[in-house]
Amino acid sequence: MRPLFCFITFLCLCFGYAQDEDIPKKYVLDASQFYGSILLHNPDISHLITDHPTGFILGFNRKRFGYEDWESEFGYPDTGFSFVYQDMNNPTLGKNFGLYAHYNFYFLKRNLQFRIGQGVAYSTNPYDKQENFRNNAYGTYLLSTTMVMLNYHKENLLAGLGLKAGISLIHYSNANLKAPNTSTNTMAVNFGLTYDLDGGKAYEYVEPGPKEKITEPIRYNLVLRGGVNESDVINSGRYGFWILSTYADKRLGRKSAIQFGADVFFSHFLKELIRFQSTSFPEMDVDPDTDYKRVGLFIGHELFVNKLSVVTQLGYYVYYPFDFEGRMYNRIGMKRYFGDKVFGAITLKSHGAKAEAVEFGIGIRL
Repeated sequence: MRPLFCFITFLCLCFGYAQDEDIPKKYVLDASQFYGSILLHNPDISHLITDHPTGFILGFNRKRFGYEDWESEFGYPDTGFSFVYQDMNNPTLGKNFGLYAHYNFYFLKRNLQFRIGQGVAYSTNPYDKQENFRNNAYGTYLLSTTMVMLNYHKENLLAGLGLKAGISLIHYSNANLKAPNTSTNTMAVNFGLTYDLDGGKAYEYVEPGPKEKITEPIRYNLVLRGGVNESDVINSGRYGFWILSTYADKRLGRKSAIQFGADVFFSHFLKELIRFQSTSFPEMDVDPDTDYKRVGLFIGHELFVNKLSVVTQLGYYVYYPFDFEGRMYNRIGMKRYFGDKVFGAITLKSHGAKAEAVEFGIGIRL
C-alpha cells in the first residue's frame, strides 16, 4: 500500500493552490456519460472484448485567470480532479473505479477542451489463478490509469449550466507491479453537462505583462528511483529494483529543457527470470550466471508547468548482457519541485508500449 499512498500524495501535491484571498476562486462541476469499445492493442486480450463498456465521468475544476505566471503561458488552463466509473460489460473484467488529478487546456476561443488526467483505479475482478484465470489484462486490484478527453465545451449557456461532448481514451495498467498485465484501452464517445458554482459570474483574465527571460547554465541532476515489479511469468514473484540516474539539462526558455544522461538499472526480477529460463527452458541457451544489471544512455525533454513538470525520455542500453524486450527504452512521467533544487518524481519506464515498472524517485538539480 505504500506505493499507492505515495502516488496519491504526489498527485495531490501537483496542484499548489494560491492562498491569496484577493485571487478569485471559481469552480465548475461536470458530469458525462460515455459509451465505447475496448481497443485490440494486443491479440492476447481478444477473448475479453465481448461488449461495449459504459460509465460516467465526474469532474471538479478550478478556473485559472492568470494570477500566476504559468497560467497565462498555457492559455489559462483549469486544474482539478476527476472520478471515473467504468463497467467493462464483461464479467471477467468486472468494473473499474478511478480517481485522477487533471489539467484542462483550451483551444479555438475556449470552445475546445483537452483534458489529461493521471490517477489510480480499483478493479473489482482482477486475475486469480483459480477464480478468474481468464483475466490476463489486470493482475492487481489497484491499477495505474490515464485519461484523455477532447470535447466541445461550452459553459454557462443557461443559469450556470453548460454542455460538453466529445471523445475519451481511458487506459488501465498496473505497470508490471504483478503479472499478468496486458492492460486495456477504451475509446469512447461522451456527452454531458457542466455547472458553474458561481451561477455564471464572469471574471476577467489577467493579461500577461513583460516577463523576464530565463537563462540558466547547464544544470546537473542526480536521481534515485525505486519500486517493485514482476516479470511476465505469472507467480514468479515481485522483486525490488532501484535505478541511479545522472543527467545534464539545459533550459531553452520558460517552458522547456533538454536532457542528456545515463541510467544504471538494478532490476532483481531479471535475476529471477534469468534463473527461471536457464533451468526451465534449456533450449533458450541462457547462462545462469548472466549479469542482470543494465546501463543506458538517454535523451529527454522536460516541460515546466508551475512547480510540476512533465518528463519524456528515450534511451538505449549500452550494457545489455540479457535480452529483455530490446535495447530501446522510454520513460514518461511527472516531477514536482520542492524549492529550486529538490524534486520528487513518478515515472513509467517501458519498452515501446510494453511497461516494465512504475518508478518512484527523489532527485536534486544543481
